[in-house]
Amino acid sequence: MTILTTQVPEHLAGMRLDQCLAEVFPDYSRSKLQTWIKAGRVTVNGAQLRGRDKLDGGEIIALDAEADVVIEDAAEDIPLDIIHEDDSLIIINKPAGLVVHPAVGNWHGTLVNALLAHAPHLNTLPRAGIVHRLDKDTSGLLMIAKTQQAHTSLVEQLQERSIEREYLALVKGWMTAGGTVDEPIGRHPVDRKRNAVRRDGKEAVTHYRLERRFKRHTLIRVQLETGRTHQIRVHMTHIGYPLVGDLTYGGRFQMPADCNPELAAAFRSFRRQALHAARLGLEHPETGDYHEWQQPMPDDMQHLIALLAANEHELDHT
Repeated sequence: MTILTTQVPEHLAGMRLDQCLAEVFPDYSRSKLQTWIKAGRVTVNGAQLRGRDKLDGGEIIALDAEADVVIEDAAEDIPLDIIHEDDSLIIINKPAGLVVHPAVGNWHGTLVNALLAHAPHLNTLPRAGIVHRLDKDTSGLLMIAKTQQAHTSLVEQLQERSIEREYLALVKGWMTAGGTVDEPIGRHPVDRKRNAVRRDGKEAVTHYRLERRFKRHTLIRVQLETGRTHQIRVHMTHIGYPLVGDLTYGGRFQMPADCNPELAAAFRSFRRQALHAARLGLEHPETGDYHEWQQPMPDDMQHLIALLAANEHELDHT
């Protein structure tokens, strides 16, 4: 048990308890502090108060900051493609096929297992410091907090929508222009493993712009305001441009017309959604400076796009 105590500064007199806690315990998120207040893990002069109760200044606050979850996943020596690492955070380039969190059917060989081998102290942080996720078959940049302060900062930046997340996606269909999809997302009414646009879902906003067009496909750049599960895949399918390789949301595979044999073989062997987290920008949790990282598409996506271009060149000269 970790009991933290502090005296309410006089300049915070008249402030609500939940607001005061955010000031005097900045290493913890507001949502976490609210949860601890409701759970009775915060006392003021020995008494439990509500988050909205105001303080007079000078009171003694005691906070039981014991970690709620202790990760018991095994450390496994799995190679990591580390793009950046310092005392506060790690930026990795996740390959397609790597599961982020252990779960039913994937208890081993995950990113969490790899991180615990690389930095064992991450077992004291929620989800081993991972503050957002990428689907198993999505590649690209992912951030991991190395301290509680960094974790709180990154979570709050996500909530404030100040983190820049840009993806490259190859979709079916010839887009005429970029745009924004502002449609709520929730669980699919029939298939609980999928999500769908639903009136009663959570807010989800996706911006996209054209990067390169082919006759039957478009490479787009996508920016997320929100981070709902499968958001890009759901939104692009909703507007009629499902991702190449996405059997969950794009339906059964149909070979595009006019493919040369090499392109046809590449389509058949492409076993994932064509989605890559290409750019990540954030305010450094310790210094406050803005940092940005970029990562090119992996070989499988680059190969498929090169074959699309070559196939169209052939068609234009026949």
